[in-house]
Amino acid sequence: LLQDDNNTVVSSIPVTTMQFASQQIQLDALGRVEYDTRFMKTISARVSGRIENLYIKYRYQPIHAGDKVMDIYSPELLTAQQNLLFLVKNDPSNTSLIDVAKQKLLLLGMNEKQLQNVVATHKAIFSVTVYSNYTGHVHEAGNMNSSQTIPMNKSDELSTKEGMYVEKGQPVFQVNNMDNVWVSVNFFPGENSLIKVGSPVIIVPETAPDKKIISKIGFIEPFYKDGSKTVSARVYLNNSKRMIPVGSQVKATLNFETKVSNWLPKESVLSLGLNKIVFLKKGDIFKAHSITTGISAKNLIQVIDGLNAKDSVAENAQFLIDSEGFINIKQ
Repeated sequence: LLQDDNNTVVSSIPVTTMQFASQQIQLDALGRVEYDTRFMKTISARVSGRIENLYIKYRYQPIHAGDKVMDIYSPELLTAQQNLLFLVKNDPSNTSLIDVAKQKLLLLGMNEKQLQNVVATHKAIFSVTVYSNYTGHVHEAGNMNSSQTIPMNKSDELSTKEGMYVEKGQPVFQVNNMDNVWVSVNFFPGENSLIKVGSPVIIVPETAPDKKIISKIGFIEPFYKDGSKTVSARVYLNNSKRMIPVGSQVKATLNFETKVSNWLPKESVLSLGLNKIVFLKKGDIFKAHSITTGISAKNLIQVIDGLNAKDSVAENAQFLIDSEGFINIKQ
């Protein structure tokens, strides 16, 4: 009766002790399908000039390797062609200079077929066609991120127009291939210790719930995103069959077996913000006692520090705090 009623309880509630064992843990998390930015390609202007014709008309337009992108007029490219034609006409035996002139045109963006046509016709091409080397969806350079999805209105026009000027080295378009995507899966901070690169994971797409994809964790982001308190892990997937649309949701499941450690029922542990307590039995009374906990598994919680194997604690800590209304522990 002389004990402080802020941290001591007299009760006949049942008690329990820690279990020393390993546990099977299943983590279920939600994820989102995003573009794999490792496979994003950029179409840049190799010369300064004016766009005479533009063959890409709207955002997210599909394009294939070898398709026309634009016709560009460039004084630098025109001068380089004229230099080559001058050498071919006036000094045809000087193969070394002719080869250098040809190589310069190739570096400025002309292809072999265009170059051969210039030499064969002895006429410079005023507007040189730029072709795509990549296959995928077209986006404006610098206007795309990994989680951006394809809108319903596919006629959304590009800000790049015919008649505009581009600078040498300027990124004009970005091409993203849908054959490769990643799933960004979010986990709570308490689950960090379980998630490792290479951990097996089962992905169930919302668009095909009857099809499970077995993969593994490929990367764990070392930071928290703005406004989020979860850790994101990436699962890289092959999407050549277009089974998983970008922007769709998935369910991810990971199964683990923990190391042998101490466990208590979750009902025995009470959370007081940053502190976790149990009611440790000492004689005929229960005393609030601070412990350090780890991960949760089913209805159990891991005890890292604060208890001995023979210590008895109340089975239901919530029942006692409901009776007392306030708990005060000594740090």
